[in-house]
Amino acid sequence: MNFVLFFMEQLPQLKALLNVPKTCVILSHRNPDGDALGSSLALSLYLQSLNHKTRVLFPSEYPVNYEWMPQSEEIIIYDLNQKLAEETIKSADLIFCLDFNSLERIDRMAAMIMERKVPKIMIDHHIDPEPFADLVFSEVSSSSTSEIIYDLIKAISPDIRLSAILMDCIYTGLMTDTGSFHHATSPKVFTMMADLKRQGLDDTRIQELVNNSLPDKYLKLLGHCLFNRMELIPESQFGLIYLTKEDYRNYDIRRGDTEGIINYLMMLKSVRIGALVMNQPTIVKLSLRSKGDFSVQQICSKYFNGGGHRNASGGSSKLSLEDTITKLKDVVTQSLTQVIH
Repeated sequence: MNFVLFFMEQLPQLKALLNVPKTCVILSHRNPDGDALGSSLALSLYLQSLNHKTRVLFPSEYPVNYEWMPQSEEIIIYDLNQKLAEETIKSADLIFCLDFNSLERIDRMAAMIMERKVPKIMIDHHIDPEPFADLVFSEVSSSSTSEIIYDLIKAISPDIRLSAILMDCIYTGLMTDTGSFHHATSPKVFTMMADLKRQGLDDTRIQELVNNSLPDKYLKLLGHCLFNRMELIPESQFGLIYLTKEDYRNYDIRRGDTEGIINYLMMLKSVRIGALVMNQPTIVKLSLRSKGDFSVQQICSKYFNGGGHRNASGGSSKLSLEDTITKLKDVVTQSLTQVIH
């Protein structure tokens, strides 16, 4: 069904649910990124303006370069405070599921969410959403979940003047999920940007806070990655960077420290597909990027228990780091051969 028609069909149901103040719980996925934070906090601020009580929950911690975001200090992290997270879920009148379309993405919270007999609203832009929500606002052509949050706010409150902190959140999601407007853009994205700028958005400030506030160790880690951990395979137009468990110890790598490293591979003319492969304590994580029409989403969903978008996806492997890299090289070579033929 056309997203606009589907959107308008479900909007009255959402308005009815929000007609009287409720306790709203907003969830997003493990390893939250800028869009998970931006969309969740933007929705939370908007619902608060309608006199709803809100709590934002993530399965795991978020990167330090988002600590400046409004009300981020109030986010409940399941890994750090399981009891409070579970009590919060039990208290919910409405549950919003943002920036994920599969219950696997919220780990151990999934069972509790399904047990709760309260309305669940999915707001997302990834392909093939699972049918666990009562209302679904999902559009894969949207740049970000933050873009859909903007649409919903405008549809429910057409005359609203967005607060500065709410715009900061929406812009953060929009900026990060488009790679600073490098991909997944559309005329609508820039129309949104124009509206936010007219209302006073300080986009330069957000760019500085997100991209230019990294700790010193980031450059040391980046140098190590580029000099010691990068492998280029010209015949496959493929490049990868890998991190060992020893690297995690030596560079004290924490959540968010590897953000953006894969982008340096994609700067190379010879690289069409790039991968960052990280040997974390209990699992090997993969982050893939591509140029043009080549879909890394298909690789991640078919071979690495993941998914995402055509040009930016992630996955995981229970194989060793070495075996994961070997499998990845074989899969990329095979996939490129199929594309060529």
